[in-house]
Amino acid sequence: MARVGLWLQTWRDPLKHWTAFAAAGMLAVAAYAPANAADISGAGATFPYPIYAKWADAYKKETGNGLNYQSIGSGGGIKQIKAKTVTFGASDAPLPGKDLDSIGLAQFPMVMGGIVPVVNLEGIKPGELVIDGPTLAKMYLGTIKKWNDAALVKLNPNVKLPDQAIALVHRSDGSGTTFNFTTYLSDVSADWKSKVGTSTAVQWPAGIGAKGNEGVANNVGNTKGSLGYVEYAYALQNKLTYTKMVNKAGKTVSPTSEAFQAAAANADWSSVPGFGVILANQPGDKSWPMTAATWILVYKKPVDAKATGEALKFFAWAYKNGAKMAESLDYVPMPEKVVKDVEAYWKSNVAASM
Repeated sequence: MARVGLWLQTWRDPLKHWTAFAAAGMLAVAAYAPANAADISGAGATFPYPIYAKWADAYKKETGNGLNYQSIGSGGGIKQIKAKTVTFGASDAPLPGKDLDSIGLAQFPMVMGGIVPVVNLEGIKPGELVIDGPTLAKMYLGTIKKWNDAALVKLNPNVKLPDQAIALVHRSDGSGTTFNFTTYLSDVSADWKSKVGTSTAVQWPAGIGAKGNEGVANNVGNTKGSLGYVEYAYALQNKLTYTKMVNKAGKTVSPTSEAFQAAAANADWSSVPGFGVILANQPGDKSWPMTAATWILVYKKPVDAKATGEALKFFAWAYKNGAKMAESLDYVPMPEKVVKDVEAYWKSNVAASM
């Protein structure tokens, strides 16, 4: 029981304590929560973990109900919701409509954020290095092997790049972050599309794997000459060196809430089953090219309608009260119209006791 209280107290300052509890904290809560606790069980994407933790702490204070969320990756979250071992699953890779229908799941977006390249290069500051999509694809294909390659030098004429091997880090688990990252690379590189493609788990041509956004962040932070990709909040919380990128419009942009919002501005969420809009490589001068949403999965006809109702109460609370908390961690809240559409979708599709 003591460990549950410690986790909730620690997450009152997520920026300070993120590294120590990122991997173990949530699992400890799930393992030690009392059987009769009014806690909501979920599992999945590591991408939204920092904001779900912040929301959970505030919701616990306000309602007395907790959130037991296992940050195990999108693939794990989908497996657990299919197995009905949790009330909700979470994934950064939306399930297509036919899969939702065949399983009997409802799907809706919860928050948006940005995926950023992160590097560990001596003397290079956050936002100092610029990478474009085709070059990033060649780096992950293993065809660009050193930091002073001509393509990188051309993009960074005023940066002293070392004659150093690029140590690639990628996800080892089934990952929605990887799905969005490889979707972007497939869109900007024909070679990547034909040789590797898009999925939550791919056959990586090069590099070492790490579990979760937290695992990639930790590997990059501890490996000289490394390159990885993580959700932006992880880069900030782990004090990693993120890069700028050249977007679809040919403009060099920084990863900011405004850039993520610009990428999402023209999204037509209601046009896709389960609101499964992909935000990679959107047009616009200010758009961040690797913007992504994250989704929640619940059963339309849940075994425990009361538990699903409690989960929907939490998500409704987060939509209404969590925007400023999301923005403080550089996530982008869902637009008001989308929230209204989602709540109407719940009423029409989910048999839950709210």
